Amino acid sequence: MAVNIKTITVGFMQNGTMLQYFHWYYPQDGSLWNKLKDDSENLAKIGITSVWLPPAFKANAGGVSVGYDVYDLYDLGEFDQKGSVRTKYGTKQEYKDAIAIAQKSGLQVYTDIVLNHLAGADESEKVLARKVDPENRTAFISDPYDIEAFTKFTHPGRHNVYSDFIWDHQCFSGVDYDNLTGETAIYSIINQYGEGWEEVIDEEKGNYDYLMYTDIEFRNPAVREELKRWADWYYQEIKFDGVRLDAVKHISPLFYNEWLDYIRQSTGKNLFAVGEYWAPGNLPLLLKYIEVTDGRMSLFDAALHHNFHQASLSGKDYDLTKIFENSLVGVRPDLAVTVVDNHDTQPLQALEAPVEPWFKPIAYALILLREQGYPCVFYPDIYGATYTDKGRDGNDYEIFLPGCENIDKLLEARKDKAYGLQRDYFDHGNCIGWTREGVDEMPSSGCAVLLSNGDAGFKRMEMGDRNKGKVFVDMLKKVKGTVKVDNDGWAEFTCLPGTVSVWIEKPTRKTKAKITA
Repeated sequence: MAVNIKTITVGFMQNGTMLQYFHWYYPQDGSLWNKLKDDSENLAKIGITSVWLPPAFKANAGGVSVGYDVYDLYDLGEFDQKGSVRTKYGTKQEYKDAIAIAQKSGLQVYTDIVLNHLAGADESEKVLARKVDPENRTAFISDPYDIEAFTKFTHPGRHNVYSDFIWDHQCFSGVDYDNLTGETAIYSIINQYGEGWEEVIDEEKGNYDYLMYTDIEFRNPAVREELKRWADWYYQEIKFDGVRLDAVKHISPLFYNEWLDYIRQSTGKNLFAVGEYWAPGNLPLLLKYIEVTDGRMSLFDAALHHNFHQASLSGKDYDLTKIFENSLVGVRPDLAVTVVDNHDTQPLQALEAPVEPWFKPIAYALILLREQGYPCVFYPDIYGATYTDKGRDGNDYEIFLPGCENIDKLLEARKDKAYGLQRDYFDHGNCIGWTREGVDEMPSSGCAVLLSNGDAGFKRMEMGDRNKGKVFVDMLKKVKGTVKVDNDGWAEFTCLPGTVSVWIEKPTRKTKAKITA
């Protein structure tokens, strides 16, 4: 079983903090890789230890695609395909240069791996298929018949460079369009590897193997071997430190067990892996997936994000003592990647469920300043974002996402303060807190965190013997004045209504890293 890498060494084990370094509406100007080069040094200074980068390969929408409609896994912005050489984020050389500089700055780099499907085939084929009920994919609603499906990928613009593998209908298990009739439906392809869907653990829609585009057939051994060869090539080109695995709920876990074991053995590296199994409010599914993959990957804590979203909408009516109830971090903190928002939950996206701005500092305190879990910060919560897109009603909406208030100080607190023994005080529905005692390796480490979703709060909490007599201040500057820890190691800390306060030992003057847009 692989042990996921969460921290980097800088004299001792620094708290690990991931940054999702993109959002769905990042500008389509090819600038992201160059921006990462410019940002890397400062990101390391403010406490980021790893960056999750978007899909880097050529997608069906070419230079404007976010990357999840993947067309050619071997084209990282090098070949003139789909109307562009570069991807939305830049060229292959810019990508390689950015990663080299990020790693030199002390950041780990996680690449986004999209292996559920391919999109934008070069040729169509006549294939035997059956239509299925879209709400119950195990129910066939037609006899087998021939359809014309876009299932042949020859990648002519790449001219067989890096790979001469041709994807055809034997490499796919399903499509959603018949070019003979012009009908859009879900078709299960009948091939020599099986007539139905692959086995997945999620019973949503009967079987949720099929998600979109041309669904990859992992029962075909030639497909599995090609994806291993591709992994070897990709690692030799990029030397990434880990992977984010897209849409794992729609892929047989047996494939990723085999693929992860292979790439870790082939590279000789204990590569970090986190899977996107998005099942809000459904912790048992996340735990079942961890069981069948034998802990080979971490998972994003969709259950905790669901709690954050609900808490941000409910205000003082939400019981904060239950904020970690039914969350992955509550039961498997070693495999939980915690998030406040991501590119799918941001406004106007498919899984739209944003955390309201007033609650974001509270949510980030809950994932950044506790010992459990591996927190992931969302790009707009550092840099902000503005964009326009259509809502579900067909109308255009202009969205303004402000950066999370005090995110720089919360990151600083995780980097420098949130260490040592943790004591929890989850004893009031509207006001909870905890303390971190600090460690000898980090002078002035330790903190007390108090937060409220209702009225102003106060709580007497233990800071431990090592903090006796020390004077503490709120580093977020919400509460004025100081608090002195008594000779028993206890003190009474306060917070304002609907806010979080992070109490730290009163600092001496120093220069701090700044977040730059």
